[in-house]
Amino acid sequence: MAWRALVIEVDAAAADALSDALLAHGAASATVEDALAGTPDEQPVFDEPNAGSAGAWARARIRALVAADADVDEVLAAAASDAGLGAAPRFAVEEVGDTDWVRASQAQFAPIRISERLWIVPSWHAAPDPGALNIRLDPGLAFGTGSHPTTRLCLRWLEQHVCPDSSVLDYGCGSGILAIAALKLGARAAVGVDVDPAAVATARENAARNEVAARFVGSDVALAHPADLVVANILANPLIVLAPVLAAHCRPGGRIALAGILAPQADAVAAAYAQWFAMAHFAADDGWVCLEGVRR
Repeated sequence: MAWRALVIEVDAAAADALSDALLAHGAASATVEDALAGTPDEQPVFDEPNAGSAGAWARARIRALVAADADVDEVLAAAASDAGLGAAPRFAVEEVGDTDWVRASQAQFAPIRISERLWIVPSWHAAPDPGALNIRLDPGLAFGTGSHPTTRLCLRWLEQHVCPDSSVLDYGCGSGILAIAALKLGARAAVGVDVDPAAVATARENAARNEVAARFVGSDVALAHPADLVVANILANPLIVLAPVLAAHCRPGGRIALAGILAPQADAVAAAYAQWFAMAHFAADDGWVCLEGVRR
């Protein structure tokens, strides 16, 4: 199917409402970025709950993908009206060539070597080292391909701490990569928890693909026993809120790893867990920090 992209610049405060309205009026997708992206004045932000990042930009640029035969003036006028903007904002149109979107998406992910013995291999790739511990992965709609520094940090932490009798809890499991890796590394049992049903479904599929007996459940499911190792690769604000919950899921003497933390946030996260854990810095990668702790 042929597509065109509407490129619209608006006040950042109106970007979310206009994006939603464009989707409601037939756009296949709508992405929002800093209108100054690619210039020295670009302001990168990390979208974290309650962080207020929406106000970091003065102007935002929306790219909305619409069918090539759509009446773009009509689509934008209707969306602008629904978003409370009155007159439709000025826009440009970019032609989008025919693309095999599945292949284009898959091309973003290549096998990743985590360590001497651990690889993450997308399900559509051959394993570069068949003798390694290869985690066969299809991220689907869930986070966790091994390409992000926070995931790599957690995998390296697991490699150092998983023992044959370890039970592991992966809180915020996404694609299931960490729980699956724990079992590949020799853990006795691994459970993954996520608030997103799509992530839970994807994680279960990945566990079957890797022939491991990881269990994946929603966050509303009660966990029977505290784990020896707890790993949570989320973001700083949710980690702070979840401190009592994660502490309760880690046995006395057990260990925890926390990731999704930017370096300036590390002290605040460590302080939130200090009541239950002796906290320390494990490692950093490209501005992201992994903290670890031992349960008191």
